[in-house]
Amino acid sequence: MNTQIYVNLPVKDLERSKAFFGALGFAFNPQFSDQNAACMIVNPDAYIMLLAEPFFQGFTRKPISSARDSTEVLVCLSRDSRAAVDEMVAKARAAGGSVPLEARDHGFMYQHGFEDPDGHIWELAFMESMPPAVASTPPAQA
Repeated sequence: MNTQIYVNLPVKDLERSKAFFGALGFAFNPQFSDQNAACMIVNPDAYIMLLAEPFFQGFTRKPISSARDSTEVLVCLSRDSRAAVDEMVAKARAAGGSVPLEARDHGFMYQHGFEDPDGHIWELAFMESMPPAVASTPPAQA
């Protein structure tokens, strides 16, 4: 069985967040969405739960951090190419997001990102194909 991941993010305006991520090409699972939450599908094993702040608050006794003032998490999604990274950043900017940092080329990895309307930072990365690891044999016992 594959382990699924559900990242829960508080949002101030659920409809605005759904429109923003819909403009980036993400779909939502209506079975797990209502007036308090939207289940954004990343892939069959990864989901982002966009939770209206009052609903999110019901899951913790801690105060909700403002992603505009501090950073608690960086969400990173892989993309199939450098062009796909740049395309999603452009879509985010056009949909009302911001771009806090310039793209970075590390040789083996190309990275760029955006901030959504609530200030959550989304990193996007394309990694060059890595050659398969060389199998090592354990040293012979004496």
